Amino acid sequence: MKELVEYIAKAIVNLPDDVKVTEETSDDNAHVVIKLEVASEDKGRIIGKQGRVAEAMRTLLRVAAVKEGVRVNLQII
Repeated sequence: MKELVEYIAKAIVNLPDDVKVTEETSDDNAHVVIKLEVASEDKGRIIGKQGRVAEAMRTLLRVAAVKEGVRVNLQII
């Protein structure tokens, strides 16, 4: 799932080299937190108008998480 977020983010932003994605799992591997960091000038592109881009990324992650049987949370830092 980390690779999915990284691929989408790098396709959207102007500075793809500044995209950093980290993945943290809970102790029981039932919950995953994905943290996405981008350059400050690209935050608007990642969030999108009224949060539509961020919500679309979260929706795609939820679909991927269901296939793996985990819960996922995307944090944009």
